[in-house]
Amino acid sequence: MSPEPTPTGVRGATLGGVTAKEKLLERVGQLSEAEAEATLRIFDDPVLKAFREAPEDDEPFTEADEAAVAEADADFAAGRVVSHEEIKREFDIG
Repeated sequence: MSPEPTPTGVRGATLGGVTAKEKLLERVGQLSEAEAEATLRIFDDPVLKAFREAPEDDEPFTEADEAAVAEADADFAAGRVVSHEEIKREFDIG
């Protein structure tokens, strides 16, 4: 049995009786013009598009990778970390 037609003519899986597209359309309608422009910039950003379309990383996790993660975990556990705020101050950014 196929999904029932919706008021917007969208058919598909539902979330609490409402399709994902319907929920999205509702939320888009609630955006301010500035929020809509910002959202469009995200959709149109070529770097983000490249990330979205990039193939999945299929390289194996190596022993060197495991050693690097273990070293990072040990540094974190020992408190050898730099906060985001410290980095921003050091590089004089935002």
